[in-house]
Amino acid sequence: MTTIAVTGHMDLTEASVPLVRDALGELLKGYTDGGELVGVSCIAKGADSLFAEAVLALGGRLVVVVPSQDYRANKVKPDHAALVEAADEVLVLPYETADWHAYEAANAVLVQRAERLVAVWDGVPPSGKGGGTADTVVEAREGGVPVDVVWPQGAAREE
Repeated sequence: MTTIAVTGHMDLTEASVPLVRDALGELLKGYTDGGELVGVSCIAKGADSLFAEAVLALGGRLVVVVPSQDYRANKVKPDHAALVEAADEVLVLPYETADWHAYEAANAVLVQRAERLVAVWDGVPPSGKGGGTADTVVEAREGGVPVDVVWPQGAAREE
C-alpha cells in the first residue's frame, strides 16, 4: 500500500485542467502496480479534486481531510460532494472557519499521513502567509517526505 497526499493550486486555468489531470493519472499509475493506492486530499477545486478523481479512477482509496466546519461550503465545488461520498475516510478538523490556521493544520495532517506528496505547483516560493502549496512542499521536504512536483508544460494559474 502506498499513501500519497496532494497539495496544489486551486486557481488553475481552464486549459490547464486536462493537462494536470493527465499528468496526475500518469504519475499515479506508477503506484498502482505494487499494491493498493491511498490518496489523501482536501478536495478543494483545482489540484486537490483532480488528484482525488485520479486516485478513484485507478481503483484507489480516498481519504478526505476537511480543514474546517465551513470548508465544504466555501472552498469545495458542489459537484465535488461525490468525492466526499466516495471517500473511505473523512477527517474533519476542529476549526470553525477556513483560514490559514485551518489550512496549516490540514497540510500537517496531509504530510503526516503521506509516504509521498504530489504537489501541483508552479514553483513559486512561499508567500509568508502560511498554509499554501509552497508551504506544504517545504514542510514535506523538511520532514523527509519525498515530493513529486507536477506542473506540465502549458499549465498556468488564473491571473
